[in-house]
Amino acid sequence: MTVVKQTNEAKGKIETKKPTNYALVLKKTILPHVLLILIGSVFLFPFVWLVSTSLKTPEEIFKIPPEIFPTELQWSNYKNAIAAIPFFQYIFNTLFLCGVNIIGQLFAAPLVAYSLAKIPWKCKKYIFAIVVATMILPPQVTMIPVYIIFAKLGWINTYLPLTIGAFFGAPFFIFLLRQFILGIPNDLLDAARIDGASEFRIYWQIVLPQLKPVLATVVLFTFMWTWTDFLGPLIYLNDENLWTITIGLQGFLQDHGAQWELLMAAAAIFTIPMIILYFFGQKYFMKAGSSMTGFK
Repeated sequence: MTVVKQTNEAKGKIETKKPTNYALVLKKTILPHVLLILIGSVFLFPFVWLVSTSLKTPEEIFKIPPEIFPTELQWSNYKNAIAAIPFFQYIFNTLFLCGVNIIGQLFAAPLVAYSLAKIPWKCKKYIFAIVVATMILPPQVTMIPVYIIFAKLGWINTYLPLTIGAFFGAPFFIFLLRQFILGIPNDLLDAARIDGASEFRIYWQIVLPQLKPVLATVVLFTFMWTWTDFLGPLIYLNDENLWTITIGLQGFLQDHGAQWELLMAAAAIFTIPMIILYFFGQKYFMKAGSSMTGFK
């Protein structure tokens, strides 16, 4: 009887539920989500307006008061925008530059970062300080001397000025990878050295596999910076057959500046890869951040 009584009392305690604190739910759940939605809407509105304008007629674009959504979707604007310039040629040129720069960064940046993090050699602290210091220097300061160097080498109107730097590693990526590699235990690398592994084998088979989240971040940043680069192609590329999509849109603006619906359609196509890249790549940013902070 005592056991049955205790069991019934335990069931009664389990079945007893605390009353819902609606004020706490409102404060900790509903209000933060509402605030995030409002802030997100502010950042999303320019893109909504871009897509909306690309689907309007010229009369609807200049209508007062302005309307966000068109009365009838003008999908032909996208077709006309692509036909107005060699759009796919510019896309191919840009993708080619993105691919070469990604290969260069993945080749150089991890090697330099590993040498600065785990290989003992003289003056490496000073070299790392110089690498970090170059991040502070604005590119506009070195633009003219670098252009003169490339001009004397005969590289103007080629892709070399836009790609050769990637094979020496970007300072930001070197810094990012070095900080990550420093978190790899030295005991693990020393054990591999004792077993007879060469330094390159340690780098290739032990270090690189642990860098996947950060390397994915390097790929995403490199693609984004190359895809949206305007100043570099503007300075070094004179042949229209070599133009990237950013220069192509600038040329489109000069030739069809009054046709805003076509310009917005071309700009929307230009923006879509960045949005797709963000949705597929945000998990790698989070993995890299969690790995850098140690919470994984």
